[in-house]
Formats: sequence, structure tokens, C-alpha cells
Amino acid sequence: MHSPFRAWLALAVLTLPALLVSIDNTVLGVALPAISTALRPDATTLLWVVDVYPLVLAGLLVTMGTLGDRIGRRRMLMIGVGGFGLVSLVAAYATDAVQLVAARAALGVFGAMLMPSTLALLRTVFTDRAQRRIALAVWATGFAAGAALGPIVAGVLLEHFWWGSVFAVNVPVTALLLVAGLVLLPESRMPDPERTDLVSAVLTLLTMAPLVLAVKLVGSGGVTVAAIGSALVGVAAGYAFVERSRRLVRAGRRPLIDLGLFSSPVLRHSALANATTMFGLTGLLFFAAQYLQLVLGASPMRAGLLLLPGFVATVLAGLASARLARRVPLHVLVPAGLALVLAGYVLCLWLSVHTAVLIPVVAAVLIGTGIGLSETATNDAILAAVPPERAGAASAVSETAYEIGAVLGTALLGGLLSAVYRGSVVLPDGTPAAAGETLGAAVDSARVLPPEPASALLGSAREAFADGVDVAAGAGAVVVATVLVVTAVGLRRVWRPRVPNQDRNRPRSTVASRT
Repeated sequence: MHSPFRAWLALAVLTLPALLVSIDNTVLGVALPAISTALRPDATTLLWVVDVYPLVLAGLLVTMGTLGDRIGRRRMLMIGVGGFGLVSLVAAYATDAVQLVAARAALGVFGAMLMPSTLALLRTVFTDRAQRRIALAVWATGFAAGAALGPIVAGVLLEHFWWGSVFAVNVPVTALLLVAGLVLLPESRMPDPERTDLVSAVLTLLTMAPLVLAVKLVGSGGVTVAAIGSALVGVAAGYAFVERSRRLVRAGRRPLIDLGLFSSPVLRHSALANATTMFGLTGLLFFAAQYLQLVLGASPMRAGLLLLPGFVATVLAGLASARLARRVPLHVLVPAGLALVLAGYVLCLWLSVHTAVLIPVVAAVLIGTGIGLSETATNDAILAAVPPERAGAASAVSETAYEIGAVLGTALLGGLLSAVYRGSVVLPDGTPAAAGETLGAAVDSARVLPPEPASALLGSAREAFADGVDVAAGAGAVVVATVLVVTAVGLRRVWRPRVPNQDRNRPRSTVASRT
């Protein structure tokens, strides 16, 4: 990429997949009440509608990132974009919740092709560290802008169209991306690639999916035989993956993912911070959109507008982080971002059926600012911690951390909320059983009940949901606080102060730790 102008045009193209994926995540959060009313899923299926997409993404990101390194990152990106657009149409016209879950799973397959490829191509286009940091900030801003647009787009679409329109909106974006990507993006791949290790690819999926399923099962039904069995399958597959990778290295072959990447404490702690910020974002979106619409009575449009300041804060904080990273060390910037996420979750402990709307808005701003501060710095640190030919694999590690956080945010916090709701709601005689599963079903059921039992149902359901939000917010605060301490200590240990004329051949982990 010789022309600076074409390089920045390429950055605009590489930002579109981030915009696409983030819109798809947040637009769904606002659309959940409409989906719940139209398709009538039970609580577990509703969680799967949200979770299956990032779950499949998390299981395949490493495979797709490494495969993109070998077959070509632009080729992988274009395949993912085309498939994402087609499957979005299938999701838009699903006739029941099971079909929607299946379509969301397929979206996860193609979505896994997008994010590692964009970050690896960004590394190819911007070889200068200072320019790359700015490019990463713009890329992260696109991600946050998509998250900001999602609720607004959902509000506009749901005011005028059916729930499936929130998926159909992906189609024009993918069409634009296909054309622009073929014209503006360079091809890049790993030199001398080896054959893809399909056994390891299967093992990564068998590790991720059962472990997250175990979390979901515990959240919905407690510690059961099925939950324990699912966890054991995931642990066994993970152990088999690690052992296979070690055997391949001993045999002189290249494994699916180089476990040596994790020898960098900067990469480890940055990935952990990425997972936690996404945990915070998806957990908030899962209960905040429903809380604003179904407890406080906001329309989809108003709910989207109320969440908008939080996403704007993410954009502004991400841009500020790119500048702050020149002066503020990573071990200060990342914990500061996590501290803001923690403050947002602590504030959510005060949510109730009588809460002023300002509280969830301020909580969203705090969490959004924390995410923006942290993720720009960690993405830059992760890319700087590896050689250029491993950019796809390192990007996949970063994105896998994001998606694991996204899955756990919904599975853990959503599961806790649902469990509290089911245990607390009181159903008047004659109320459909579905009303005891989700607040959306309770609101829908109240429309067909006589006034007195309808009022009793709505009062009990909203109180139960607010109680569930309190428990979920408390659990989220504990998780974020724990990771805050771990990353602050871990990054501090590898940080070194700047020394004039310091040897420029020092280890990469030290360089990245001063980002």
C-alpha cells in the first residue's frame, strides 16, 4: 500500500466489518422484546438467540485467524462478508426461535472470518507504529460507532417494520464492503503456509462451546449433571488441544495457534482486559434495553437514544486513549478503564422499578468510557507483541477474548437475572406459563388478561426483573473488580520506565508494556 491516501481509504473499508458486527450485537439487544413477543421463546432459548452468535465466533476465531494467515486475509474477509450478508436475510425471515438460533449460529461462522482479517490487514497497511495506533483508534471508534448506531437503527426499524428488519439491515453494508474491499484492500498471507490442522480446529470449538454451555446451564438451573458433564468435555478438549499443539511443535510443525504467544504477559493481560470489557458491555446491553423498555416503559426508539451517550463516550474515550497511550503506561491506562466499568456496574445496583432514567444512562456512560480507554491500548499492545507474520493469530487471540467476554456477559449475567426472575415472579391464576420465563412474555400475557390480574402480573414481573438486575450487576461488579486487580498487578510487573537511548532490540513484551 504505497499511497497514504489509499491507506486511509483501506482503513475506512477495514472499519466497516467492525461497524457491521457491533451493529448486529447492539441492534439485537433493543430488539429482544419484539423478538420475544413475536416468536415466544422460553428464557433459555431467548438467551441462546443472544449467545449462540458470539459462542460460535469464540470457537472459530483462532481457526479463522490462522486460516486467513495461510490462504490470504483479504480472501477470508470477502468470504466472511458475503456469507454474513446472505445469512442475515435468513435470520430476518425466521419463523420461530429455533430457526433464528440456527441462523445466528451461521452468522457466527462467517463473523469469525471478519475480525481477525481486519486487524491483520490493518497491521499490513500501517507498518508505522504511530500511524497504526491512530488507525487502531479509528477502527475501535468504528466498533463503538456501530454499537451506538445499533439501538438507534433498531428503534427506527421497529417503529416501522417487523423485528426481522434488524437483520436485513446488514445486507446493504455487506454489499458495499464486498465492492470496496476488492478494490482497495491488499492481499497478505503468511509466507510458506502449512496445511490447516483440522483436528485442532475441531478441538478449539469443542473447548469453547461446552465450557460456555456449562456456564449457561448453571445460570439457568444450578449445578447439574449436565452442567458438570459439559464443563468436563470442554476441559478435556482444551487439554487435548494443548497437548496436540506441543506435539506438533516438537515434531517441527506449525500448530494451529502458537501457544508461545501466551508467554508474553502483555498479550495475556491485554486479552483478559478485552474479555472483561466486552463482558461488561454485553451484560449491560442484555438487561438495560429490556429494563428501559419493559420496566420503565420507554419505546424502542427512546431506549436506543438513552443508550446512545454510553456509546458516544466509547468513541471519544477510544480516540483519547490513542493520544494518552503516548504518555500514560499500559499498566495505568487499562486498569483505569476497568475501574470506570466497575463504577458503572456499582451504579446499576440502585436500579429498581422506580429508578430515575438518569441512573442507567450514567452507568452506560461510565462503562462506555472505560471500554474506550482500555480496548484501544490493549489492541495496539497485542499487535506490537508479535512478529508481523503472526498478526492474524494474535488478532484472533484478541478477538477470541472479546467474544468469550461477550458470551459470558450474556450467559452469566443473563442467566443469573433469569434465575432470579423465575424464582421471584408471582403468576396470577390463568396466566400463561411463559410469563414466568421472561419479562417480555409477561408483558405480552398481561395484554390478554383482565385488568386486575394484568396489573398484578406486571407489578410482580417488573419487581422480579429489577431484583434480577441487582443480582446480575453485583456479580458483574465482582468479576470486573477481580480482573482490575489482576491486570493492574500483572502489567505493572512487566512495565519498564522509559530510558533515553535504551537498546531498541529489547524484548517485544517490554516494548508493548510501555504502550
